[in-house]
Amino acid sequence: MTKKPHENTQMAKYVERRVLELKPTKSQAKIAEEAGYTNPNMITMIKLGSTKVALDRVPSLAIALDCDPAFLMCLALEQAIGKTAAEAVLEIFGEPVTSNEMGWLKAIRDASKNSDPRITRRSHATLRAIFGR
Repeated sequence: MTKKPHENTQMAKYVERRVLELKPTKSQAKIAEEAGYTNPNMITMIKLGSTKVALDRVPSLAIALDCDPAFLMCLALEQAIGKTAAEAVLEIFGEPVTSNEMGWLKAIRDASKNSDPRITRRSHATLRAIFGR
């Protein structure tokens, strides 16, 4: 059995999940087409970890997968240069805030009337409970 170099990456797992989530409304071939891949099997190859996502392909793939490009770029960066190097890049340039996270931030600001609330044990526990953790 041939080892797939990227099979255990977060990118491979994420693309697999998004393809399943989009299946009722969009075929895998359509996702590949929207991402600009001439070979419709590229999405399968990414899901299986046979190939990695080229960094310049991230914006179009994010649109095709209907996901945040900053989040997808972080996954692609980790896949491209490794976890330790990707962490170093994010440490230097800062971790991007996804559009979903920005929505949470706006909700917190609205709920707190822009009072810059400190995270407490209680608020942290509440957030964890929201996500079932």
